[in-house]
Amino acid sequence: MASPILPGAGLGSGLDTGAIVKALVDSDKVAKQTQIDRQTKITTASLSGVGTLKSVLAAFQTAMKNLGSATTPQFSGFAASSSDVKVVTATSNNSAVKGSYVIKVDNLATSAKVASEVFAGASSAVTEGPLTITLNSKDYVLDVPAGATLQSVRDLINSKFQGDGINANIITDKDGSRLVLGSSATGAGSEISVSGVMTIHGDQAMAGDPLDPLAPPGAGRIGVAATDAKFSVDGLSMTSKTNTIDNAVSGLSFNLLAGGGATSTVTVATNTDGLKASIQKFVDAYNAVVSSIGTLTKPTLDSDGKPTVAAALTGDALPRSILAAIRGPLTETGAGDKLTVLAQLGITTNQKTGALDFDSTKFTAAMSDKSLGGEVQAFFTGTGGLLERMDKAIVPYTQTGEILDTRTTNLNKNKANLVEQQAALDRRVATLTAVLTKKYNDMDSLVGKLKATASNITSIFEAMTAQQRNS
Repeated sequence: MASPILPGAGLGSGLDTGAIVKALVDSDKVAKQTQIDRQTKITTASLSGVGTLKSVLAAFQTAMKNLGSATTPQFSGFAASSSDVKVVTATSNNSAVKGSYVIKVDNLATSAKVASEVFAGASSAVTEGPLTITLNSKDYVLDVPAGATLQSVRDLINSKFQGDGINANIITDKDGSRLVLGSSATGAGSEISVSGVMTIHGDQAMAGDPLDPLAPPGAGRIGVAATDAKFSVDGLSMTSKTNTIDNAVSGLSFNLLAGGGATSTVTVATNTDGLKASIQKFVDAYNAVVSSIGTLTKPTLDSDGKPTVAAALTGDALPRSILAAIRGPLTETGAGDKLTVLAQLGITTNQKTGALDFDSTKFTAAMSDKSLGGEVQAFFTGTGGLLERMDKAIVPYTQTGEILDTRTTNLNKNKANLVEQQAALDRRVATLTAVLTKKYNDMDSLVGKLKATASNITSIFEAMTAQQRNS
């Protein structure tokens, strides 16, 4: 660090040596400091701009992923509705066709459940040894360890076999506690039984009606045997081992929820409102990218239209390359028979802003007049569809280690280099200040001494003159 310029410096010469030193140092520093400050401002703004681009593109990718979800389809060409969702719910895929179907459910597919003999309580001891659970003719063996209790056996079964569709719990009533085993498998033949240290015959009901409370100490099936679902579609009788029906009607999937002869009408219609909402989400996600890039690149203009303040990425080619990348898929022709370009759905590019405009009136006409509903899903989410092409277009920018990451790394290196340059300049300034301060202080001291000598000589001559006058 530079030696401080002491108060009172310049007393010998009468000059403000501190101000002189500061002026000399500043004149030497100003050019480099201006360069560092300008580059630091540009680098900081660029880092912020690239960070914004990363965030915007990540949000865009998330939106594309959600719109292209296979589990919750957003572009289904047809929508299925049920007149009674307590009886049947239905979903459709792109191969569905318009129509209605009367579903009558005689009974639901059920699973088996069996109970052990009565134990005193959940902490009752269970004999050590093998416990074999048989489900759908497949054996699952559990080695019951020494010191096991009814509760620990339940926990072991759940830990080891829940992934196989077997679950266990303990039910306690006035007679005591029982280990109850159930299965997620439904349909006739999915009986469950237990043998070994604990025997439960799944094909035997308790004494009396199977729905009655179990009579101690016996063990066996609770309720009725596992059965298939029985239902009809427009009068055609069918059965299923599960309550989810995927192959009864082409393009439709049913979930049976209530039996006893309950009926519901399932109607399939063009999914105009759903498709419109999904397309609007796509347009909004795309426009968010265009808007953000505009904010990052367009400078502030004065009243004459001349730029006054640059934006974070004004003049940077990166944002323009991103825009070009996401605009490319919009102009490519789709593989559909009737739907090949976005303009057919009322989606066009605004020539002034570059954003997408969505004409919902034209879209509705396309759905009703040209019957394009069945092709929209394939256009957006099919193999090589628009969403897939969009994702491929931005992956080179968003993928770890690619364009945006590389730009961020380089900018951070520039920022670190500027910090080093600033530190070097500060050291130079400190050294120069110390050197000049010493020189001017030495000069000031010498001038002071010379002034003192001159004063002494003057005093001597004045004294000599006075003596001559008095003699």
